[in-house]
Amino acid sequence: MIVVHHLENSRSQRILWLLEELGEPYEIKLYKRDPKTMRAPSELRAIHPLGKSPVVTDGDRTVAESGAIVEYLVETYGNGRFEPPAGSADRLRYRYFLHFAEGSMMPPLLMKLVFSRLPAGAPALVRPVARAIADKALKTFVQPQLDQILKFLEGELANRDWFAGDAMSAADIQMSFPLEGAAARGGLDGRYPRLTDFLARIHARPAYQRALERGGPYALLT
Repeated sequence: MIVVHHLENSRSQRILWLLEELGEPYEIKLYKRDPKTMRAPSELRAIHPLGKSPVVTDGDRTVAESGAIVEYLVETYGNGRFEPPAGSADRLRYRYFLHFAEGSMMPPLLMKLVFSRLPAGAPALVRPVARAIADKALKTFVQPQLDQILKFLEGELANRDWFAGDAMSAADIQMSFPLEGAAARGGLDGRYPRLTDFLARIHARPAYQRALERGGPYALLT
């Protein structure tokens, strides 16, 4: 039986969604974030030394990292579904967006989160300086990167409904989390109608809704 070690409000939500799309039975072990630090609890280190989610156990196999988990599940249980045919142009796009989600899009989103929280965590005496530094970094470096990425992704959906072609693939599932993060705090708004429509379409999928029911509240949607 597949067990998803699922941290609330995290990347592991899309692993639940993928399993629902695959129709594969699985169990959830839910972990709560530390209310002060918002980090994963130390109990996750018993599953993987880094103590991060998602982690999937499948028999005697332990698989970590979202992209690796997605590839493992599709290759093991997909029976050709949710990935374009090998050797096709769409397969190359599929591989690209599987890696783009975490490699190119998540770093500036995380930087925006860190800089946004930086002033509040600084001592009161230096808080104005910390706020000035954070605002400068956000305006001149972080947000321009996010704007460039969102413009690129909007263009990628100009001639296709999904990131890897005309059919939904696991690459779209992988892209869901950073795009939801961008909608929550990264500048994805009405300027990007195709990306907005993409999020609306995935959120309407029955498998996505079932994953929410099983995984519990998902704060990125609020």
